Amino acid sequence: MVTALLLIIIYLSFISLGLPDTIIGVTIPALQKDFGIPLAAGGFLSMIVICGTVFSSFLSDNIIRKFGTGKVVLVSCLLTGFALLGFSQSPSFYWLLILAFPLGFGGGTVDVALNNYVAHHFKAHHMNWLHSCWGVGATLGPVIMSMRLNRSSWQAGFSSIAAIQLSFALLLLLSLSLWEKHKASEQTEQNDTVYVRKRIFSIKGIPLSLATMLLYCAAEIGVGLWGSSYLISEKSFTEDSAARLIALYYAGITTGRIASGVVSFKLNNSQLIRFGVLLASLGVILLFLPLHSSFAGAGIIITGLGLAPIFPAMIHETPVRFGKKLSQKIIGYQMGFAYIGSGFVPPLLGIIYQEAGLSFYPITLLLITSSLFLVTERLNVIIDKKNANLKLNIALDNEN
Repeated sequence: MVTALLLIIIYLSFISLGLPDTIIGVTIPALQKDFGIPLAAGGFLSMIVICGTVFSSFLSDNIIRKFGTGKVVLVSCLLTGFALLGFSQSPSFYWLLILAFPLGFGGGTVDVALNNYVAHHFKAHHMNWLHSCWGVGATLGPVIMSMRLNRSSWQAGFSSIAAIQLSFALLLLLSLSLWEKHKASEQTEQNDTVYVRKRIFSIKGIPLSLATMLLYCAAEIGVGLWGSSYLISEKSFTEDSAARLIALYYAGITTGRIASGVVSFKLNNSQLIRFGVLLASLGVILLFLPLHSSFAGAGIIITGLGLAPIFPAMIHETPVRFGKKLSQKIIGYQMGFAYIGSGFVPPLLGIIYQEAGLSFYPITLLLITSSLFLVTERLNVIIDKKNANLKLNIALDNEN
């Protein structure tokens, strides 16, 4: 009963995590109108949020070890809630820039804490469904904001989402006791030496694991950010139909993760990752084949379905590949590199498309998904070799 209640709290927390992640882009036109800022300023605001998230992801291991998962999630939720409340009361754009960092910082620690917790204590289908919950929050955020923009103002939108966040924080406060039964295991996990944790980059497979997260998020955000422009410019879609397809792309990621949770009863994480990368690559190939435009639309949706299982499977496999003692720190770095991939690579792609044309959109995406396939397969080879050596050493020890 306690485990089921805790799992519900974790799912709700990930919905809460997704709520603020997709609302800044929706508010940029209104911010431009009210504060007289250029379009690029909106991107700068988003960049500060991502910097806060990356910073907290890299620090998260020490923070979670010191305070425990439950308290970290509670405080982080409060931090994002009050940052959003500050957004709603900001008298100038400069205040938004100041508040953007704590907004990102709170989100990063929650992301790492819950991903690591689920990777340790729950099976793969729960990890997939956890990230589906993020998709629910990421979908609801713009819906709430657009409703407030239509009826009132962007300030009211931030205020409404802040109220939801702070309500989640109250729920987390009331549920702190549910985390206590895991306190002993968390303390045990702290007993790995600082020396080993500082040498984390020297562990075989870690750089490839980090590269996987960066490439995955570069692909996911790259498709969503520039997909509509490509469909309109190169495939003659209308603005409305292109926007609907991008919405279906994100819906594909969410529903794909729900389906992956079911499929995970039959396939392991490595198989899910391989299948996902190949399916995503197929979707990208459909984007630039000289076929009817409907194939390009199908390609966008198939790419989303393919990308769906990769991120949660990578996170869930981390304790298995590198051990539970180091997984929290590794997941922190994985999340940091994931946010670097989502925050910095897509804007760089935009520069390429501006100079070379949007016809390069599917080519760059195929390069990313191909690199993702090579990196994940190489990582599988390293881990398989490591496991084989471990089994051999155990067998030799038993003989002696």
